[in-house]
Amino acid sequence: MSTPIDLTPSALPAVSGAAVPSYDRAVVRLGIVHFGVGGFHRAHQAAYVDRLLESGPDAAGWGICGVGLRPADAAMRDALVPQSGLYTLTLKHPDGVVETSVIGAIVDYLYAPDDPEAVIERLAAPETRIVSLTITEGGYNFSATTGDFDAENPDVRHDLEPGAAPRTVFGYVTEALRRRRDRGLAAFTVMSCDNIEGNGHVARRTVTAFARLADPELAEWISEHVRFPNSMVDRITPATPDGLRAEVAARAGVDDRWPVVAEPFTQWVLEDAFGAGRPRFEDAGVQVVDDVAPYELMKLRLLNAGHQALGHFARLLGYEYVHDAAADPDVRELLRRYMQEEGRPTLRAVPGIDLDDYIDTLLERFSNPAIADTVARLCQDASDRIPKWLVPVIVARLDDGAAAPLAAAVVAAWTRGCEGFDDAGAPITLNDREAEALARRALGSRTELLAFVAVPDLFGDLAERPGFSEPYLATLAALREKGARVVLRDLLAR
Repeated sequence: MSTPIDLTPSALPAVSGAAVPSYDRAVVRLGIVHFGVGGFHRAHQAAYVDRLLESGPDAAGWGICGVGLRPADAAMRDALVPQSGLYTLTLKHPDGVVETSVIGAIVDYLYAPDDPEAVIERLAAPETRIVSLTITEGGYNFSATTGDFDAENPDVRHDLEPGAAPRTVFGYVTEALRRRRDRGLAAFTVMSCDNIEGNGHVARRTVTAFARLADPELAEWISEHVRFPNSMVDRITPATPDGLRAEVAARAGVDDRWPVVAEPFTQWVLEDAFGAGRPRFEDAGVQVVDDVAPYELMKLRLLNAGHQALGHFARLLGYEYVHDAAADPDVRELLRRYMQEEGRPTLRAVPGIDLDDYIDTLLERFSNPAIADTVARLCQDASDRIPKWLVPVIVARLDDGAAAPLAAAVVAAWTRGCEGFDDAGAPITLNDREAEALARRALGSRTELLAFVAVPDLFGDLAERPGFSEPYLATLAALREKGARVVLRDLLAR
């Protein structure tokens, strides 16, 4: 096999075995600045914009400039900048079909710690009309139960110091908006693409909360002029596996420093609420609607919460891969029962969606062996995810006078996993910003029974509600005494 060549614009004519952009990237202009260029953004939003650019020259003003804020984002800079933003996206179908394409929508990348001023000026530039976000659930710096913005966060406190170079997305966005206001430029739209209920509302609340601390008059201007559309985004995108780079090199003849793999299914439902114009996203397959909320709740409470239901039991059972766990009859039945009996009753009517078909499709997607998604990925950052995805289901059920024993059991499985070992005694590594506190509370719950869940910022008042605490404690005790397999079968036999 010949040696693969580096993935650069000049290499595109030599690419074989992969689709390449047919549009002229030299004429693509920046219209979107995106914070948080990771695997999901590159498999989802950037792929949609790439499809949009393929639709014709009218879309040429909507190229993406990626921005990284965290130290870990230096690796993305080192991958994308030498490739002029190019990367490969590989879609793996359950039947073994593989599709690889080169995505050209990202035409620039700025690592903010290298030059904070350059990022602010890019945001403040007249051509920037949308600022989009995939900064994870924790990046919005608010309590999932109270909704309060954490003004004591050290990076937030730093950004509030006069003249400080920003560290947070709030610092960058508000300073850029200040400059746009002062220069007589229209405000850009802030478009959240994170898995949070009412993500646009959350973005509005947190950005304006920060701005209010920095400059109350600016906060008023932002409230009046900046639009924050809600969205629902969906595509299972695991971390890039070790062998993908070599696989892509063999198939396409190019060496991509950081390829992406994803499932073929993708969905993006977007509220039509933009203040400075938008591309014709519908030409790229986006569902542009007046009200995203029903679709959003469906996805968060079935897919995302379903991932938590699978992940924490699968981890105790010793599974490494999601598709293996989804093929386990007990885990699969837990998923189906949770979705149908507890998640689904909390939803609103979803226009155009058959929920039975949607749930069947989710189970098929979770079972796709070609994706090789890991249980560890589903379980990481659970202190951000469970309060935002699963706890609202439990609260809604209890408020309706109903029960949520399966969701309570998932919280118990999370507690048990935070003790640091699975049912076979193998160690569990907690990949969570709250890892130390979670482990301490989980172990403490062996004597102070509700120690893990008596945390209002994560669980609200659930520890005080018998409808949750009683099934939670019963399941946790059974998990410690009998193990996850027996507990699952007992739960499902009821």
